[in-house]
Amino acid sequence: MGDKTSTHPGAAGRAVAADRPSSVRNVVLVGHSGSGKTTLVEALALASGAVNRAGRVEDGGCASDYDEIEHRQQRSVQLSLIPVEWGGIKINLLDTPGYADFVGELRAGLRAADAALFIVSAADGVDGATRMVWDECAAVNMPRALVVTHLEAARADFEEMTAVCRRALGGDSPDSVLPLYLPLHGAEGSDGHTSVTGLIGLLSQRVFDYSTGVRTDNPPDAAHLPLIEEARNRLIEGIIAESEDETLMDRYLSGAELDVKTLVEDLERAVSRGRFHPVLAAAPAAEGARQGLGTVELLDLITGGFPTPLEREAPAVTHPGGARRAPLACDPAGPLAAEVVKTSSDPYVGRISLVRVFSGTLRPDETVHVSGHGLQDRGHEDHDVDERVGALSSPFGKVQRNVAEAIAGDLACVAKLSRAETGDTLSAKDAPLLMEPWVMPDPLLPVAIEAHSKADEDKLSQGLGRLVAEDPTMRLEQNPDTHQVVLWCLGEAHMDVALERLRTRYGVQVDTVPHKVSLRETFGGKAAGRGRHVKQSGGHGQFAICEIEVEPLPPGSGIDFVDKVVGGAVPRQFIPSVEKGVRTQAARGLAAGYPLVDVRVTLLDGKAHSVDSSDAAFQTAGALALREAAAEARIHLLEPVAEVRVLVSDEFVGAVMSDLSGRRGRVVGTEQSGAERTLVRAEIPEIEIGRYAVDLRSLSHGTGRFSRSYARHEPMPAQLSDRIREQAENGR
Repeated sequence: MGDKTSTHPGAAGRAVAADRPSSVRNVVLVGHSGSGKTTLVEALALASGAVNRAGRVEDGGCASDYDEIEHRQQRSVQLSLIPVEWGGIKINLLDTPGYADFVGELRAGLRAADAALFIVSAADGVDGATRMVWDECAAVNMPRALVVTHLEAARADFEEMTAVCRRALGGDSPDSVLPLYLPLHGAEGSDGHTSVTGLIGLLSQRVFDYSTGVRTDNPPDAAHLPLIEEARNRLIEGIIAESEDETLMDRYLSGAELDVKTLVEDLERAVSRGRFHPVLAAAPAAEGARQGLGTVELLDLITGGFPTPLEREAPAVTHPGGARRAPLACDPAGPLAAEVVKTSSDPYVGRISLVRVFSGTLRPDETVHVSGHGLQDRGHEDHDVDERVGALSSPFGKVQRNVAEAIAGDLACVAKLSRAETGDTLSAKDAPLLMEPWVMPDPLLPVAIEAHSKADEDKLSQGLGRLVAEDPTMRLEQNPDTHQVVLWCLGEAHMDVALERLRTRYGVQVDTVPHKVSLRETFGGKAAGRGRHVKQSGGHGQFAICEIEVEPLPPGSGIDFVDKVVGGAVPRQFIPSVEKGVRTQAARGLAAGYPLVDVRVTLLDGKAHSVDSSDAAFQTAGALALREAAAEARIHLLEPVAEVRVLVSDEFVGAVMSDLSGRRGRVVGTEQSGAERTLVRAEIPEIEIGRYAVDLRSLSHGTGRFSRSYARHEPMPAQLSDRIREQAENGR
């Protein structure tokens, strides 16, 4: 692993195929934005022979960040799959965005992968978001390794960064995070910084020189061995402890010489089990060079130390009705069970689904059953249908290379699944299955949008439908109270990408407008009103008079209509008309145009005409009576209050609680939630947390998470209430 020299790179320009699960490795790259994930993927593709020059496939397509939006924003915004081959093994490299707004793409990559590479910049270190993902991987025992990049940066120090990783990620077992190699430094530059030209293998005690652009294996200088002795002994002890090889431990303690082959085998076993997490260094190839620093060592680690799909347990599955099923085996001959981990649209091909096959074999032109999880609450159509699979392909950036089939353990793209969405299950049409969904964050940043023109309005619904089908971290809401179309996103960058895709991919231009919160109105005290609707203009006239009394009720009571008319002052057939008029006016609002709630309206008296009274006349009289009563009473505006649960590192608890108080929030409790994390529970008006998804991220340096749920409506402070009334009057 890394100390072995592989000489069987993949060939550029052809699809990389897998004929058995044991010849597949699925690896997701994780790290903060700017850590060098995409650059590393391209370096691995070049070193493996998958591309002929840095970042390019044979016909010139960009290898990883190929989307136009990614070019404009200079960062990854979506999950990308780059398959390469090394030593006869197909490696599916899943490059994920590092920015927090695109965590849905990261979680899709984690779902599709069997191991993770955490990319850490020597210039920036380990951030809180990276630690959180590391803990998530640890919870499911996913094998992990670390790669230190940006060694060329000023003051970059591999040894110091390794120590930082041990402290931040080692937890109770810091010796489970140790380097496999130490950097070999070249001559000192004019800026005083020494470049890294090679690596010293701690197990093999060999020097791997990359200074010529191609890795060479050399014996160490005599001066190198004393420098690596302490690090080598510590590494061997860590490997033996985490591999749980008692025989090897006895031999080591007795002072026996341990052969490198045995140590490498134990290392691979410990890495594959998720017990040991090696640290490596990597850098892209120089201009004209074929192999970047550490790329061969990393490819060997992936093929030798990371698990095959056979060694990882598949997600739980049920029958569509909910009945549990026996766990799936990674068997190409087993029942078909595949999952859509990403959905995208191509202007020429249509919808393309990136699929991870967990069981069975997926073939072109066969009919499969598509099972969804019913995400109608996020604006998704319900779907549980049979569909015909189109062509299968292996993606390489924007290039799609056709493949004959996709076996269990592999990933492939499927064309023309018109109803399949991210998270859906593909299975045999006569034996449908449903895979347990993975956890996706709730979108908590509301963006109200309007079509820019009539032409855009005609295409808006279809464009939004396609957008949310591709991205399960996005929710579409048609708010019945405010009559706004609201796109719920994870953050501002997520919003920008969504709106740009609407414009460029679906040809829909939209404008963002201020998001409205669903307010309510209620009476502050008792009031009486008289509705008089009398008109005579030839023919049948209109005559209806009614007198009502309005009084407030406890929250949640709605509108209670009571008939106390005596003596037939209002004929029985017109009493429902009065009620309809009252309820219609209540829905329109009285003071600021928001629905009226929590009142009792009592009909006390009225008058009718034998000829001119009608249903329409009494509806109008009921509405007029309610408006007159409102003119005499104080109308309170009620605002929705949310119950907010904020999970944050202990160091930011004080700042979060202070911020919540400044938003008119009431902290109702705190409790510890895991190591060095606190859950803060608070009640806060929804009008104050429209941008909280953005503000909390800034406040907690990207480590805070929150959830919200509706609690109740309660009276708004008079100052705010008066301002909203004034805005409503000016808008009329």
